[in-house]
Amino acid sequence: MMGSLLPFQDLNLLPESSSAAAAMAATTSATTTTPIPLKVPKLEPKLEPFEEALQTPNPLPYQPQQHLPRLQETQEQPFFSSLPTPTPNPISDSQLTPFTPFTNQTLIPLLSQSSADESNVFSEFHRISELFKTAFSQGDQDGDSQVSDPDSRAIVPFPEENQVAPIIVSRKRLPRSAELVRVTNLGIEDETYFRNVVRRTRMIFDSLRVLSTADEERKHGVGNVKRLRGDLKASSIMRDRELWLNRDKRIVGSIPGVYVGDLFFFRMELCVVGLHGQVQAGIDYVPASQSSNGEPIATSVIISGGYEDDEDAGDVVIYTGHGGQDKFNKQCAHQKLEGGNLALERSMHYGIEVRVIRGIKHPGSITSKVYVYDGLYRIMDCWFDVGKSGFGVYKYKLVRIDGQPEMGSAILRFAASLRAKPLTMRPAGYLSLDISLQKEGLPVLLFNDIDADQEPLYYDYLVRTVFPPFAFHRSGNGTGCECTGGCTEDCFCAMKNGGELAYDHNGILLRGKPLVFECGPFCRCPPQCRNRVTQNGIKCRLEVFRSRETGWGVRSLDLIQAGAFICEYTGVILTREQAHIVSMNGDNLVYPHRFSDRWAEWGELSQIYDDYVRPSYPPVPPLDFAIDVSKMRNVACYMTHSSTPNVMVQFVLYDHNNLMFPHLMLFAMENIPPLRELSLDYGVAEEWTPKLSICN
Repeated sequence: MMGSLLPFQDLNLLPESSSAAAAMAATTSATTTTPIPLKVPKLEPKLEPFEEALQTPNPLPYQPQQHLPRLQETQEQPFFSSLPTPTPNPISDSQLTPFTPFTNQTLIPLLSQSSADESNVFSEFHRISELFKTAFSQGDQDGDSQVSDPDSRAIVPFPEENQVAPIIVSRKRLPRSAELVRVTNLGIEDETYFRNVVRRTRMIFDSLRVLSTADEERKHGVGNVKRLRGDLKASSIMRDRELWLNRDKRIVGSIPGVYVGDLFFFRMELCVVGLHGQVQAGIDYVPASQSSNGEPIATSVIISGGYEDDEDAGDVVIYTGHGGQDKFNKQCAHQKLEGGNLALERSMHYGIEVRVIRGIKHPGSITSKVYVYDGLYRIMDCWFDVGKSGFGVYKYKLVRIDGQPEMGSAILRFAASLRAKPLTMRPAGYLSLDISLQKEGLPVLLFNDIDADQEPLYYDYLVRTVFPPFAFHRSGNGTGCECTGGCTEDCFCAMKNGGELAYDHNGILLRGKPLVFECGPFCRCPPQCRNRVTQNGIKCRLEVFRSRETGWGVRSLDLIQAGAFICEYTGVILTREQAHIVSMNGDNLVYPHRFSDRWAEWGELSQIYDDYVRPSYPPVPPLDFAIDVSKMRNVACYMTHSSTPNVMVQFVLYDHNNLMFPHLMLFAMENIPPLRELSLDYGVAEEWTPKLSICN
């Protein structure tokens, strides 16, 4: 510090105890006035319950080494490659203190160490009892521990006559591996495989979260629970089933199957896919106690604006280390070069890149905040500085590596500007600001900056499907629910859906079914009923755009949540005889029975519950009709075909009860970021094009 008159405090030295300070003050001068007590700010540590580092009896002080952590080669996964390891100055085994687990042999000296303060016989008895219980539960090879009745005074469990002692199965939590690997040279098939694994895992997480939240609302009522944390319950269940990804290795760099721009609503989901392993801390790293050379290594960071000294310019970030904050996120103490701060410094020393996830406030999010993966950054510099609050903080300069896709956070900001001022952000390219001509509740834009094609303008926009008149005559008698204040779980419409309503209170589809019955014109419930979702029209701003790869496509300017309704696939319904005649003229027809049963994947929990059965009620007869979109269509007709779609077809009935002619409603299968193309699985596509001919 230039011109500083005060000696600079060593931040790695602990402050003296109050008794020592008082003794020193008493010996300095007898005439000294009463010292002013030092105000120590109350620190709120950020607990990390899921990341408990292994503790050694005698931890070694930090000794910087000039070599990388030793990495083990893996035989099973050819895609995992170890980082280059220089050979000079390896750490010998004698320098490392082995971790001694708590076993029955260590129980004897622990029992002999009695405290002088524990004069109460009952408290001493209780302490010894707890030690016995801990020793017996940890010594069980099968992981099953018998716990005695808390009111019983027996040290070990003892079953009474004609009774079976209660058995509690302890939850097995697999510790995170300390092996650092990097995934390289993935082929197209490998990338597709890992992407499907990640998508499947995230779909299970979203399904569990939605179902558990709906179950809590059903038990306690909407609004009676302060904060429903379905994400915690979903992640806990998946962890028990060992469905968390990348727990056997610590991956440096990109995570296979996770793309730049992927969006997450909860930090627990980041842990589930292995993108960021810390539940609360912003720096994820391999602790020194688990590292092969005793040095921590950072793998990812989260930038969410929690530190006042952060500077985020997108490609270049000045990241502030962690520590020294109170519960109001104000810096109240000096930071130390330890833990995650030291791990970032070591990663900079070895040139190891880190993953950057940004936490952004977003009004369309479930929790008013989203987490976006923005790619890989290198740590170029590290220094100690005085922060805005006057306390010392460690700062790191992170620079984004070139050659990566556009940052997801930048796309979010651009989409927000498009929603507000489309012509300002894109002065050229818009052919129409609303091809629906205000027939939809929100405008449907048409954009083409590639060629002069204006095909979507030549069709009449059709908001709802046109059914033949006899479809309504064969609907049976007009019956509906009597729920004047809104449908409940025991109403008539819920019984038609198998005893439960198909949506939660936010309009999210709970699980896919062969057919969903919504409230219709004969129901007495209001238009805001939770069982009236698809009939109320689109809720997101869609855009038809021209693409060099897929021709015409569809994307959303809004963030679409997994399980949310997008739009209906509309057209004119034709019978088999009519479709045969129309097809002779070469008109475009869509056959609903060819759509794949992607609805079965939403809510499919066979990996969670062994007795899971695919929903089969209400049953739907084979669909024997076609949809003519040669003259009238809507935005859904321009969605591209994909074997790994992010949109699914769910059959819905609401305006009639004829099972032969359901509506084709489109729902999101995953969280879809703004401006990401929407895709469907049409079931059958032409060999020479990745899209159906209708989309061209």
